Amino acid sequence: MVDILLLQTVPIAIASASVVAGVIYYTLQLRHQIKQRQTDLVMKLYSAFGSKEFLKTWEDVVKREARDYDDYMKRYGWTDVLEIGLFFEGIGILLHRKLISIELVDDLFSDPINMTWKRMKDFTIEARKIRNTPSIFEWFEYLYNEMKKREQQLQAGAKNG
Repeated sequence: MVDILLLQTVPIAIASASVVAGVIYYTLQLRHQIKQRQTDLVMKLYSAFGSKEFLKTWEDVVKREARDYDDYMKRYGWTDVLEIGLFFEGIGILLHRKLISIELVDDLFSDPINMTWKRMKDFTIEARKIRNTPSIFEWFEYLYNEMKKREQQLQAGAKNG
């Protein structure tokens, strides 16, 4: 009787262990694929940022001087600012939705994000008022704020460590 019970239990235990092992393997593979996709996404963004055309536009936007929003629009127009702002806006949305990590964004884009937002902040605030659209570059601003929080956390960690 014990032998029959043992013969029935062992295959069930082996089958159960196989299912558990399969689930663990699948979960690890899924995590790896998600990390790989995040890395691929960030590298594509980094590659786009590093293109000659984008870098030229970015450099122009960061260097431009204007008295105010109207002066800027008369001299340069909206296209270049929109191109640069939307690039960082996209990164902000991806970060907010946790599709990319703050660590990767920080490693690759921290200086350009800080520099660009500081140059575009006043223009953006004025554009929001004039166009009555408070959402203009809201995710770029979110991105900048998250980067500042990270910077403060890293500094606090360095002081405590």
